[in-house]
Amino acid sequence: MRLSSIKLSGFKSFVDPTVLHLPTNMTGIVGPNGCGKSNIIDAIRWVMGESAASRLRGDAITDVIFSGSGNRKPVGSATVELIFDNSDGTIQGEYASFNEISIKRQVSRDGQSNYFLNGGKCRRRDIIDVFLGTGLGARSYSIIEQGMISQIIEAKPEDLRLHLEEAAGISKYKERRKETESRIKSTRENLDRLNDVRQEVDKQLEHLNRQAKQAERYQKLKAEATRVEAELKALHLLSLRGELDERTQKVRNMELRIEELVTEQRAIEAQLEEEREKQVTASDHFNQVQGELYRVSGEIARVEQQINFNRDLNERLTKALKEAEQAHGELAEHIRGDREQIEALTLSLADSEPQLEMLEIQADERAEALRLAEQGILDWQTRWDTYARDSGESSRLAEVERTRLNFLDKQALDAAQRLSVLEEEQGKANLDQLAMAQDDLLLRQEELREKVEQNTALLDERKILLGRVQDETKSLQTRLNDSRSELSKARGRLSSLEALQHAALGQEKGGAQAWLDRIGLGQGKRLGEVLKVDDGFERAVEVVLGAWLDGALTDAPSSYLDELTSLGEHNVVLLSGDLGQRRMGSLAQHVEGPEAALRALEKVRVVNDLAEARALHTSLAADESVITRSGDWLGRDWVRISRAKEAHSGVLAREREIEALQIRITDLEREIEILLAKQDELKQQHFEAERARDDAQRDLYFAHRQLSEVAGQIQSEKGRLESMTTRMGRVGTEIAELRQRVAELDVESRDARARLETATERMGDLEDQRAQLDGERRSLLERREDARANAREAQDAKHQIALRSEAKRSTLSSLQQSLQRMVGQLATLDSRKQELAQQLAQGTEPGTDLDAELRTYLDQRMLVDRQLIDARKALESCDLAFRALEQERSRVERLANEQREQLSGLRLEEQSLKMRADQHTDAIQTAGFEIEAVAQELPPEAEPGLWAERLAELERSIKRLEPVNLAAINEYQEQSARKVYLDTQFGDLTTALETLEGAIKKIDRETRTRFKETFDKVNVGLQELFPRLFGGGHAYLELTGEDLLDTGVSIMARPPGKRVTSITLLSGGEKALTAVALVFSIFRLNPAPFCLLDEVDAPLDEANVGRFCNMLKEMCERVQFLFVSHNKATMEAASQLCGVTMREPGVSRLVSVDLAEAAKLAGAA
Repeated sequence: MRLSSIKLSGFKSFVDPTVLHLPTNMTGIVGPNGCGKSNIIDAIRWVMGESAASRLRGDAITDVIFSGSGNRKPVGSATVELIFDNSDGTIQGEYASFNEISIKRQVSRDGQSNYFLNGGKCRRRDIIDVFLGTGLGARSYSIIEQGMISQIIEAKPEDLRLHLEEAAGISKYKERRKETESRIKSTRENLDRLNDVRQEVDKQLEHLNRQAKQAERYQKLKAEATRVEAELKALHLLSLRGELDERTQKVRNMELRIEELVTEQRAIEAQLEEEREKQVTASDHFNQVQGELYRVSGEIARVEQQINFNRDLNERLTKALKEAEQAHGELAEHIRGDREQIEALTLSLADSEPQLEMLEIQADERAEALRLAEQGILDWQTRWDTYARDSGESSRLAEVERTRLNFLDKQALDAAQRLSVLEEEQGKANLDQLAMAQDDLLLRQEELREKVEQNTALLDERKILLGRVQDETKSLQTRLNDSRSELSKARGRLSSLEALQHAALGQEKGGAQAWLDRIGLGQGKRLGEVLKVDDGFERAVEVVLGAWLDGALTDAPSSYLDELTSLGEHNVVLLSGDLGQRRMGSLAQHVEGPEAALRALEKVRVVNDLAEARALHTSLAADESVITRSGDWLGRDWVRISRAKEAHSGVLAREREIEALQIRITDLEREIEILLAKQDELKQQHFEAERARDDAQRDLYFAHRQLSEVAGQIQSEKGRLESMTTRMGRVGTEIAELRQRVAELDVESRDARARLETATERMGDLEDQRAQLDGERRSLLERREDARANAREAQDAKHQIALRSEAKRSTLSSLQQSLQRMVGQLATLDSRKQELAQQLAQGTEPGTDLDAELRTYLDQRMLVDRQLIDARKALESCDLAFRALEQERSRVERLANEQREQLSGLRLEEQSLKMRADQHTDAIQTAGFEIEAVAQELPPEAEPGLWAERLAELERSIKRLEPVNLAAINEYQEQSARKVYLDTQFGDLTTALETLEGAIKKIDRETRTRFKETFDKVNVGLQELFPRLFGGGHAYLELTGEDLLDTGVSIMARPPGKRVTSITLLSGGEKALTAVALVFSIFRLNPAPFCLLDEVDAPLDEANVGRFCNMLKEMCERVQFLFVSHNKATMEAASQLCGVTMREPGVSRLVSVDLAEAAKLAGAA
């Protein structure tokens, strides 16, 4: 693999599209200082993914875009493209099949940077991945910047290790290890989360199992209730079908009556149609007569108009005849005048012919004299051209020397100005000030590090605060969920108790309830709802009062006696709602409520158990009794034991529980409101805590950013200091060269002035010859002008005579044509006069025919008027008969519409019955039953009332189970399936974690092996190349740690005759040669496709440069080198040289140079 070409456009000083072709393995880039040579190296580094602007000698990434010059405007984008020859398949993977690979990067002014790989848009990461393991990269050992060669061996051991890793090809293993570690971390986090979810699912399954069993019982009762409801609706449906048959018969009868009326209406409409035809016939006859009247009136008007027209026509013909006779006379006069003028022009043309012939001869003689004068002018022009050539050559030589002299003066001035600038730069260079600025930046770096630590601590505090708020929010959410759950349960319990209470108190739909609703007491209070009974006495009160607990409270029970006739066979109790006082010594002592209930309880004593009751019952009066708390009731001569559960059992206790639940629900709702308000406060606190944390994170980010910027500035200042030091050395050399150049320009200027004086003397001699030629020219021009004037005078005279003759001929031809035309017009006028006279004679006959025709048409109009009156009367008679039939049709139609309205009413009733039947049918079918099957399965004793009671009982059983989570069955199945899925996932993740950990171990083993092998080979290569470059001495690599995964690498070097203890004690040239030896050792082991060297030979002396060049020639057989150099020996070693110039200030261009020109350029620099 090798670099074929580099394409630049808008990058730094290369504003125009530029292509650098690299056909050989040794290409040198030469040119003066500041012309943009290093920009090519920056372009390669930039397109390979460099993102730090400081490494591209800029402050921002957009600094690589051409920013304009004195004659050029800034451009909007920069583009660099590298073309690689991959025919040897160095790059593997999906691009191994490509013989040519293109990598391009483009950046715009808005900072948008795009990468392209073989024309397709890609990521920066994709570009880096392509070169992993090849030794290429934005910061790899294959690119050595200007002044950076010695930094390779001065780098930290960890940084030096990176070069060996790239050479060993294990950088891609490190990337894979990082990815694997990230996956392991993610897998472990997923395992922890998955385990938490599994535990939560186990808890949910236990709870859902209980709810699912309850839901199954509920579904069974619901299915039975659905079946009973379908049977009840089937009973209603059978009843509705009888009513529907009756309505259908009525509809049929009504439809027959409507059909009779419609038949009568159709007969009347047929008569109407006949009358309409008669009416149309009468109307047509009337219109025909009326049309005849209009026609006769039109003829009368036409005849009257024709009589008037004939009178006007006679007058116009008389006038036209007079005008034609007048025009005939005028035209005859014009013809006589034109004939006389034609005769005069014919005679004049015969007289002018001899004069024209004489003038033509004179014009020919004077034209020959003019030709001879013109030939004299041409001869003089030949002599003048000879003089002009000699004079022009002298002037050109003088101008060349004058231009050369100006150029030399300008070069001398430029050299003097450049010398002044360099001396001023040398005077202004303050290395101490740069060092002080670097120290200030170091102090600023320490301050920013302290700020980063403070912001880190503040961020930790705010994260702790945010965690505390989150914990409080979770705790509050748990309490809120518990309260909502309790509220939901309480509401469900209350709904169930209220349903049971309504059923126990007889408030459900039934005959008694319907009667109470009718008299206005259906929604009133029942006795069981208002009684307040002490704890423990509820059962005794329920046994004594019994059905009275269902009693409806009213102000005057006796006022409803008249309504009892409509009660039917039902039981009802009406009680006065007036409150009474407790009765001491009886069951009424433990009850608060209406007086009627207390009076029923005041003769009943209450004891704790049956033994006490037995002791008292013998002493009871006839109207007294005793009852135990458990409900055993004894009189003096009777005993009532109620152990079975009755309809009114638990009414009072249930009522007390309902009141308690209502109070609890109110408390829970109030508590939830308080918790929601607290939740809003915590949300606000959470928002503020998050904002505070984000502020702290932002401050920390800006502090880190400032620290990074200061670090970059420190590196920049360090580079500036080193660059300034190097620059001052070059400035001194350039000043000496400029002074020598000024002296050389002075000698060249004196020689140019001497040549200019010689050319000026020759120009003076030629000036005399020019004066003689000017005199001859004036004489010849005067002769030519005289001959030209005589020739023009003769030609003008001939031309005037010819023009007059031609004008006469034209006038003669025009008169002849006009004469012919007027003769034709005269004949036309004669014909017109005859025609007008004939028409006038015909038009003067009397118009007796038109008068007779007018009288005939007037008689016809009188006859048509009488016919029109008869037709109008016939039409009016037809209209009267038609209106009478129309009224009869309207009457019949009205009767039919009334019958239709009645039919619509019957159909609405029929439709209503059908809809009700359909509703029952749909309900039965929706429930999943077939109507006929349900009807056949009904027992003979089935009645709607009985089936309604069965349905009510089932619904009460269902309500006692409520609230029920019907979704629990599906949820239980879903959670069970989820549990199995989570267990499978847990096993898969555990297996994946073991696989990833095994991959990490394998990568570590491979990394250790490859790194050790590469270290040993590079070390051997360094020990071999170092003596060859230095002419002796030795160098070696050593590891700084024991673990081959992260140990650093240091280098030790001892030039010949020296015993140094640290690499930093070497001189600049020695450091550069040592770094070259290390880089070439790496290249011998794992040659990168190409190597970029930017003025690496700058600190080397002549002997070291020679050894360096020999090494380059040896290495170029396997490695492609692209180097920037000012050294002549290095230039001579190159197979190809590419020059960079900046003739236009601020704009770099490539030029092809040979070795001699390169040496000259290097000497000029």
